[in-house]
Amino acid sequence: MQRPLENFFRALRAADIRVSPAESIDAHRTVDLVGYADRQLFKDALCVALAKTPDEVASYNDCFEMFFAREEFSADDGTGNRQPPERADSDAAFGEELGNVPLAEMLLAGDGSEMAAAMEQSANRVGATEIRYFSQRGYFARRILDDMGLRDLEKLIAQLRRGGTGDDGGDDSGDATDLAQRLEQGRRFLLDESRQFVERQYELYARSNGEALREEFLMETRMSNLEQRDFARMHNIVRRMAKRLASRYSRRRKHTRRGQLDVRRTMRRNMPHDGIPFEVLWKHIKIERPKIVVICDVSRSVAAAARFLLLFLYSLNEVIAQLQAYAFSDRLVDVGDILEHHDVETAIPEIMAKIGFRSTDYGQALDDYEENFMADLDRHTTVIILGDGRSNFTDPRIDIMRRLHDRSRAVIWLNPEPETFWGTGDSEMPRYRQFCHVAKTCSTVMHLERVIDDILRSYARA
Repeated sequence: MQRPLENFFRALRAADIRVSPAESIDAHRTVDLVGYADRQLFKDALCVALAKTPDEVASYNDCFEMFFAREEFSADDGTGNRQPPERADSDAAFGEELGNVPLAEMLLAGDGSEMAAAMEQSANRVGATEIRYFSQRGYFARRILDDMGLRDLEKLIAQLRRGGTGDDGGDDSGDATDLAQRLEQGRRFLLDESRQFVERQYELYARSNGEALREEFLMETRMSNLEQRDFARMHNIVRRMAKRLASRYSRRRKHTRRGQLDVRRTMRRNMPHDGIPFEVLWKHIKIERPKIVVICDVSRSVAAAARFLLLFLYSLNEVIAQLQAYAFSDRLVDVGDILEHHDVETAIPEIMAKIGFRSTDYGQALDDYEENFMADLDRHTTVIILGDGRSNFTDPRIDIMRRLHDRSRAVIWLNPEPETFWGTGDSEMPRYRQFCHVAKTCSTVMHLERVIDDILRSYARA
């Protein structure tokens, strides 16, 4: 049972259930105590040893039922192809031919458990548990059957068919044809069963790889090109990124910088001890929680990027001291209350209905911000502006941009367009850029993560 248990641990890890070496040792000891006779007791005991959260318990239950299911060689899909052949009295005449092909004997015996065990052993020999990609299913299914002896079975079927078409037309010819047809039925049955078996291996060991590839592709896809069907998956990706950053920066305000001795303070503290360093003092750095103002262009060309930036920032509430969010197209409004009281799936459409999809006017948006909210800005605040800088040939109000720069800690402009497009047509980015501490292209969620990571790191260094 050692190898099946190790494969089960791999399947659990593929299902995002962390199984450490110590936990796998505990699981083996648990199995030694409870044994395998009682399936429910076995399942529950392993669950206690391996699953640590309610979500992991649910994933564990699904993974256990799939891994320890033994449904092959028993179900009928209604087409007749899933029924193994049956032995006939006339098969005795072909005892020598059948004896040379163990797989044919196994099929005619109709022992489902024996065939299932043989397929599992072949799968272990050919490494079917190492499947990684969806496209490998057919390859492994054929390799399993070849290991079981499918090629010998196919040769036997061809030999019996040749014997059944002989000129003598005797009973043996008819029996050979009948046996060939039944073995061909068994061959199709095995092909179907092997595909089902490999499909289950893929679900157990490799589906997470496929999901990871899909997520990696989405993370590097321009946010403006994402389809509606991908939004739910992208929301999970963004929240996971935010959680990772939050865990990295949600530390105490006073953090010990290990390895850097504060020599002066240590010497002063130990003067009563004749300079012998009984008490060692270390240098500390002060980590502030960021104050962020985010101003998002929610016109049609930038709306997708605004959605994910706002989701990202509002998922970082434990490490951001204060977050003020504003959205604009032809005018600017405070959307903080909407995002505070609604989840992003409902808040974003409400923001779009309120202010989105209109003609963009950056000058008017900056004027609205100065008139209503500039007084809240101080030298501890980072301003993030998300937009393409295209003002539709209206006054860009560079004077307000200058005052925004002078009053804030940093101004960061994220533009979904490539830098080669800046300054073309109605783009005012070259003029805005001179009053930004950072101005860079930000068209994917990977760009977003890097920018926000840089912002949090800058507060850690302060």
